[in-house]
Amino acid sequence: MHEWLVSRAGSEKVVEQMLAVCPQADLFSLVKFLEPEAASLVPPGTNVQTSFIQNLPWARRHFRQYLPLMPLAVEQFDLSAYDLVLSSNHAVAKGVITRPHQLHVSYMHTPIRYAWDLQQQYLEQAGLTSGVKSALTRLILHYLRLWDLAAAHRVDCFVANSRYVARRIWKTYRRPATVIYPPVAIDRFRWQQPRDDFYLTVSRCVPYKRVDLTVAAFNQLGLPLVVIGDGPALETLQKLAKANITFLRNPADAVVSDYLERCRGFIFPAEEDFGITVVEAQAAGAPVIAYGKGGCGETVVEGKTGVLFHRQSVDHLVQAVQHFDQCRAEFAPEPIRQWAETFSEPRFCQELTVYLSQKWLKFQRGDELE
Repeated sequence: MHEWLVSRAGSEKVVEQMLAVCPQADLFSLVKFLEPEAASLVPPGTNVQTSFIQNLPWARRHFRQYLPLMPLAVEQFDLSAYDLVLSSNHAVAKGVITRPHQLHVSYMHTPIRYAWDLQQQYLEQAGLTSGVKSALTRLILHYLRLWDLAAAHRVDCFVANSRYVARRIWKTYRRPATVIYPPVAIDRFRWQQPRDDFYLTVSRCVPYKRVDLTVAAFNQLGLPLVVIGDGPALETLQKLAKANITFLRNPADAVVSDYLERCRGFIFPAEEDFGITVVEAQAAGAPVIAYGKGGCGETVVEGKTGVLFHRQSVDHLVQAVQHFDQCRAEFAPEPIRQWAETFSEPRFCQELTVYLSQKWLKFQRGDELE
């Protein structure tokens, strides 16, 4: 069970490898509007079932606007024929209804950010801090929190994509979670390429990704920076940027890989649950300069694969880049690549297979699962 199948983003790559572990599984999703370049995510012959939201007006482009209906929609799936239910959750997928004879394992990318710890940030970004629309949105999010807590009780076992998310699961639901890091396509990248004289960031241009921080820092530094990404804040960022900053909007995957393989260093100022692009950069042999809170505290090794800064401010990012620039010769591509290989797709499949097998045996014996 996955929320929506639209693009080949991080959570969808997890679903792809889940299907590799369970090749005969049926796949349930609220909607399925896969872009042509992401169609291979679902293997041919896979039985995919969608919810009533698939057929609602304007669902293809605006399915997220149906968030208030998603708890109802996910509860309408009939999963009674299955022994094992594996949900890939960042919103409502864990809310499927199962029976006592069924084992439900939920792989958590995150608790619902905009309903829990990031509610105020979400309301500010959406311009919903006051007025009737703000009151209605707050009411919907309150209802969503109540439903989300009830849905968490339907899960037998939680798996988190990082220790950071495991702590958030405990904070939100008071439930323990086993950490299995997401799969990263390590072999897609070459790490022996000569390094060019530019820094790189790859990100959606939305406020919480803090691309504005990177742009402001490199405006001060004057060093060459390439920004790859798209989003509602892109035009604003382009207006703020000086001549040393170049923007690339939605290039092909091969172009992104080429930039990762040639950049001097990869910049990542966001507080992410895991951050797959950070591991991809390291798979390409690139050192990372990242904010040390969140998943990057687990995926970047200070002094070996990158430099961490510990306050989301322009000054701290500038200092981190300057420090890296002075000692960048110490960061060898080969050990960086070797570290990235610990997050590979085969590793994920093996760990998930062992985990599911162990939990299924305990479930059949009637043992405690947590």
